[in-house]
Amino acid sequence: MLRNEEIKTSSDTSNMHQNFQIVNHGIPGTVLDDMLDGVLRFHEQDTEIKKEFYSRDVTKGVYYNTNFDLYVTPALKWRDTLSCVMAPHPLDPHKLPTVCRDITIEYCEYVKKVGTNLFELLSEALGLNYNYLKDIDCAEGLFLLSHYSPPCPQPELTFGASSHYDSSFITVLLQDQLGGLQVFHQNQWVDVTPVPGALVVNLGNMMQLITNDKFLSVKHRVLAHKIGPRVSVASFFRQHLPPENSRIYGPIRELLTPDNPPVYKETSVKDLVLHHNGKGLDGTSALGPFRL
Repeated sequence: MLRNEEIKTSSDTSNMHQNFQIVNHGIPGTVLDDMLDGVLRFHEQDTEIKKEFYSRDVTKGVYYNTNFDLYVTPALKWRDTLSCVMAPHPLDPHKLPTVCRDITIEYCEYVKKVGTNLFELLSEALGLNYNYLKDIDCAEGLFLLSHYSPPCPQPELTFGASSHYDSSFITVLLQDQLGGLQVFHQNQWVDVTPVPGALVVNLGNMMQLITNDKFLSVKHRVLAHKIGPRVSVASFFRQHLPPENSRIYGPIRELLTPDNPPVYKETSVKDLVLHHNGKGLDGTSALGPFRL
């Protein structure tokens, strides 16, 4: 595919669907498979081993838990998660679980390149220099969430992940072939059918804010299944820890005109994420308090 066709596809898809799948992204299929296998190995270890990583402290570089929004969510999710802050500062490898350490590091090196390419394409789709989003550090942070949803005896009573929007600039999702991811499009839930070797790209709240609603974040959810487990890896491109998460973002000035004034006030990544986490995955966008 020619680059100008890629740019048009990125722009059109983002405005219409806010979610798309990409192939020919440069990550070998063996790396994708090994990453999913590594996540499976971690989550299927004995509880005594996993509890070494258990924490509800989201300021740690590596932690394992279920339902990060346990005390505020309207409903519990059928999912456990290993969370790792992989950038901008290199994580001490010894803090990662040994059963998935090497592949996590390798996969993240690849996915950072994918993110860089996506930010270049999205910059040009906005009519900006291809380095624009990188220059304002949208690609700086990488927060990796490795999810595991075991078989659920009554899947109609819960979700793998309830309806929500991501807090990121973009999220690059690696999922297995079980399915269950749905996006809300034209007032209905639509299945995102897994494509072998593909990655799913979601636009998040921070992208919607800086583009002044030119690109909209996608509302999505994950169904629970009687079969499984379902394994996925979500790579959130945004700053997670201080001091980087104190950076202030607002609508990109080059996109503003008298007919397109700013619809958001400036805010830090930290404040948006705090609001996102504080309300839990309740189906609403975290952008409400930041609208003008």
